[in-house]
Amino acid sequence: MRSGAAGISLIVAETNDQLQGFERGRVLEKVGQHGQDTRELFFSDMRVPVRNLLGEQEGLGFYQLMEQLARERLAIASVCSGMAEAAVLEAIRYTKEREAFGKPLIGFQHNRFALAELKAEVLSIKTTVDYCVQSYIDGRNDPATASMAKLIAADKGVSVVDRCVQFFGGYGYMMEYPIGRAYAAARVNKIYGGTSEIMKEIISRSL
Repeated sequence: MRSGAAGISLIVAETNDQLQGFERGRVLEKVGQHGQDTRELFFSDMRVPVRNLLGEQEGLGFYQLMEQLARERLAIASVCSGMAEAAVLEAIRYTKEREAFGKPLIGFQHNRFALAELKAEVLSIKTTVDYCVQSYIDGRNDPATASMAKLIAADKGVSVVDRCVQFFGGYGYMMEYPIGRAYAAARVNKIYGGTSEIMKEIISRSL
């Protein structure tokens, strides 16, 4: 029996009622992203036909997964970019409507400067992600570049959303407001698809 990377193969499991040994567990209670049905999956002595092998031969599973990591990380980076931009636009809208001491929140220089800084940061995130996505399209993307996009977009994106919450005061901590849901949903972006620490490790290997 082969071990290590050479011992991994991917198979397609058609999860219908006739597939014995496959079970869906409970819906996991996540901090955010409640629109996604995240469950535990159980494979107990599950048997699938040999023809369900993904690929032309056995032992390619690990390499098939690795080939898709860059694409996955760029997809996550794109989501982070969009989430950060949406949070800033929501904060701008809210500060134009909400008043304090007789004038809109955006009328205070501190708030305007903070929003200006956030808008500039969003542009820098978008520019980084767009560059890396275009590199992927052109066939020039590598693991380090994709990791840079994910690292920057996730870390900076979470920070942007967090700072936007501040403009909403107590309302920003309520799940009935979009900014509150964005705050809860954003944090996991620094974890899945490879943690920020893993991204740094991959980038450091290219130095």
